[in-house]
Amino acid sequence: MGRVDKGVPCSVSGCENNAERSMSGTKASMAGEMGLGGSKRVYLCREHYKEWKKSTKEDRENERARWG
Repeated sequence: MGRVDKGVPCSVSGCENNAERSMSGTKASMAGEMGLGGSKRVYLCREHYKEWKKSTKEDRENERARWG
């Protein structure tokens, strides 16, 4: 059982929801306005994960284009 399954809280300051996703700190820092960089592992609740996906959509598409 991982930390998300155990009920770790969301890494965004002020959010008390349980995390549903985890990602590396470097990947999370792609969305600078969320203030998630610095830690090795970042945990996001459903709402903040959606917000991260929307704010990094263009960057992630460009990243995929480099590999494809």
